[in-house]
Amino acid sequence: MIRINLVAGERRAAKATGRTFLIGQKITVVGSLILVLTAVLIGWRYWSLTQDKARLASDIDAARREEARLSEVLKEVTDFEARRSLLQQRVALIDELRRGQSAPVHMVDQISRALPEMTWLTSLKQDGYDVTMEGRCLSLTALSDFVGNLEASRYFKRPVEIIDSAVVPAAQSGGRGGQQQQGPDLIRFTIKGSFQMAGIDTKPASTAKPAGRGGN
Repeated sequence: MIRINLVAGERRAAKATGRTFLIGQKITVVGSLILVLTAVLIGWRYWSLTQDKARLASDIDAARREEARLSEVLKEVTDFEARRSLLQQRVALIDELRRGQSAPVHMVDQISRALPEMTWLTSLKQDGYDVTMEGRCLSLTALSDFVGNLEASRYFKRPVEIIDSAVVPAAQSGGRGGQQQQGPDLIRFTIKGSFQMAGIDTKPASTAKPAGRGGN
C-alpha cells in the first residue's frame, strides 16, 4: 500500500508561495525606491536648471544695463573730445588773430630799426606777409646794410631780395651868387621780403645793429 504525504507537499507549496511573495514585495519596494530616487533626481535637476536659467537671465540683464551705462559714458567722452577739439581750434584761431593784429606793429617797428642812417622809405606795400619796400639811400653800402639788418632781425625770411636799384641824379639848385650846386646822387631801390610770425615768439640771438651809417 502506497502512502502519500500530502501535508508535507502543501507545506512546501506554501513556503514556495511565501518566498515568491516576499521576492515580489522586495522587487516592488526596490522599484518604488528607484522611481522615487529618479523623481528626486529629475526634480533636483529641474530646480538646478531653473536656478541656472534665472541666474543667466539676471547676468544678461546686468550686462545690458552695464552696456547701456558704458554707452552713455562713451557718448559723454566723445562729446567731451569734440568740445575740447573745438575749444582748441578756437584758442588757436584767437592766438592767430592776436598775432595777426600785432604783426603790422612788429613789422613796421623792425623795418624802422633796420633802416641805416641816410636811408628812407618812400613806399611800403603789404600783400599778406609779403612786403615790398621802395626807398632812397646815399650808397649801395647802406642798401646792403638795410637788407642785412632785415635778415638778421629774424622777422624776415631769408633772403630779402633786392628787386631793383638805380642811381638817381640829384636835382641841381641855385647857390650863393647864382652859382649852381649839385647834391650827391641818390640810389633808388625796391626790395621785397616775407615777414614771418615766428619772429614775434622767438627772441633774436643778437640784436642787429645798423651799419654803414653816414654814407659810403
